[in-house]
Formats: sequence, C-alpha cells, structure tokens
Amino acid sequence: MPKKKIDPAYQLEYLAILDEKGKLDETLEPDIPDELLLKLHRAMLLGRRFDERLLNLQRQGRIGTFAPITGQEAAQLGAVAPLRPSDWFAPSFRETAAELWRGRKMESVILAFAGFAEGAISETKLNNLPVAIPVASQIPHAVGIAWAMKYRGKDDVAMTFFGDGGTSEGDFHEGMNLAALYQVPVIFICQNNHWAISIPRSRQTHSKTIAQKALAYDMPGIQVDGNDVLAVYAAAQEAVERARSGGGPTLIECVTYRMMMHTTADDPKRYRRDEEVEVWKKRDPLPRFQAYLKAKGLLSEEQIEAVEEGIKGEIQAAVDRAETQMEAAGDPLDMFDHAYAELPSFLEEQREELREELAAIKEETHG
Repeated sequence: MPKKKIDPAYQLEYLAILDEKGKLDETLEPDIPDELLLKLHRAMLLGRRFDERLLNLQRQGRIGTFAPITGQEAAQLGAVAPLRPSDWFAPSFRETAAELWRGRKMESVILAFAGFAEGAISETKLNNLPVAIPVASQIPHAVGIAWAMKYRGKDDVAMTFFGDGGTSEGDFHEGMNLAALYQVPVIFICQNNHWAISIPRSRQTHSKTIAQKALAYDMPGIQVDGNDVLAVYAAAQEAVERARSGGGPTLIECVTYRMMMHTTADDPKRYRRDEEVEVWKKRDPLPRFQAYLKAKGLLSEEQIEAVEEGIKGEIQAAVDRAETQMEAAGDPLDMFDHAYAELPSFLEEQREELREELAAIKEETHG
C-alpha cells in the first residue's frame, strides 16, 4: 500500500496589521467606523487606568488580591468588540477590560476583589458568565451555551477566554473536541501571555503555536499579534461571522504578554528577567493604537488628555460607590457566625486576627 499525504482542511496564518510603532499595513486594514475606533481607544485606556487604580487599592489594603491585565487590553477588546449584546461571554479571571466593555460596572469589580459576594452578581440583562477561577473551567460552559443556541435555532455566538496555561487542561481539549464535533457557534480566545504563573509557555506545550491545536479538531485556527487591536478585531470579526452563519468554532491565539504579576500575591522577579519585560514594553498595545489614530487624524494629545481626565473621574466615582456599598454591607465578621454550632479554635483565632486587621484599616482610613 503506498503512503498518502493527508492535508488538513485548514492552514495556519499569522496576522499583524499595526507594527510596534503603530505603522499600518494598508492592505490589511479592517473597515472599522471611526466612532468604534475611538470607543476602542477609550476602553483600552480605561482598562489600563482602572488596572493601575486597582493595584493602588490592593497595596493600600482596601481590596484583596487580583489579576492585573496591563498589556493585554488589545487582545481582550479587539475580540469582544464584534459581539452583540445577545451573544454570550465566558471570561476567565483576567478579562477586566472585556468585562467592562460587556457592561459590567467598575464598582462590581471592586466589590468582588474586596471579597464581597455582591460583586459576583451578574446583571440579568447581560449575557456574561461570572469570572471562572479554576483554570479552563469556563471553556465547557461556553461550548454548552453555544450548543444550546444552535439547538434553539438562534444565530447568537459564545466567546470564551483562557490563557496559554489553560490549554494544558483537559477542559480545553474536551471543549474543542465537542465544539468541532457538533459545529457549535463558539470562538475560543487564547491570550498567550507567555506565562502560566511561573511556568513559561515553552514548558506548557511542544507545539510551535497554540493556534495549530485547532487542526487536530478540524476547525479554523489563527495566530494574531495580540498587542495589535486591529489584527485581533479582524480575526474575531471573521470568526464571529463564520460562527453566526453556521460555520462552527474557531481558535484564535493572541500573542501578547503579561507585563505585570500573575496576581498581586505573586513576585514575577523570582522567575523572569527584567530584560524580557522591557522588550515587551516596547510592544505596548496602547501607544501603538494611539499612534495609528493620530495618523488618521482621529486623535490628538489634547484629546487624549481630555479622555484621561474623564476616565480619572469615572474611576474615582466607581471607587466611591463601591466603598459606600461596602460600608453598608454589614460586618465581615458575621461570616464566622453560621458555619458551626461551636466555632473551632482555629477559626476563633482567624476571627480575632481579622477583627484586629479591620480595626487597623479603619483607623488608618478615617484617622
């Protein structure tokens, strides 16, 4: 029997439209209305400044640990921008910018990171799943929602996000397999930020790309410059349109970088070099997009300053609302009252430790 070459149904491509300095490949420029371009810029800037404010709040002891998104704004916002409100969104724990785009309020994010259950409540009119902390657990959820929409004859789609580390989980492979088998309308967005906590991407998989994993499941896969919002948008728009018209799932690998720590409980200096971070800072998605908008005559330094000022006030108002809700939410010590008939000694110690911490924070905050 002679050998036969088997060609996969799909071929891999890499897409980049804006280079590191914001220079445009005009032949690949997507047709995005000016209004949407400016909305994307504001959302990217809001995501960045809100991230910085959250870090300040965490360092001040006013919220708990969280996962910063700085450097990954383009990968998130370019992906969700083509979605309709009726589409479904299944985030992991590092999609704050995308969550805000999809209608989540900043005070909800602050409440959640401060440990208040009220922050986990999703508004009923938003088709957004809550943040999924167990790695890749949101992928089967998105596939199930997409299968249900197909079963009901709807033309809505589902989009789910995960990191490069998530592709090492069984949930990723099970979700990909089921999505392709039933040709459900779901878009898989991998934010390949090169690090799964302290494990580099090179120790997650031997594959040259993550996008090529799509070929094993007979679905389209594409690798894009995840710091290029135009490239991410173009790839996501094509995938959404294909899914909406019955063409099944797509895997998009957004090559980006986690410029901050994994979470605020992490010290990245223990496992990665500063030189690596500096290289990626030069690929920052925000100034790159700003350079593009300036070249198109849509943005000026004065307009950027005005947007910055508006965002600053918006964030402060959200912080004020969140802290007002926290003060009215009751005593955090109540959590110890209803788990046991008689509180174990180790929990009594924790209650007293928390009581002392709360008193110290109150004294520091109010004087």
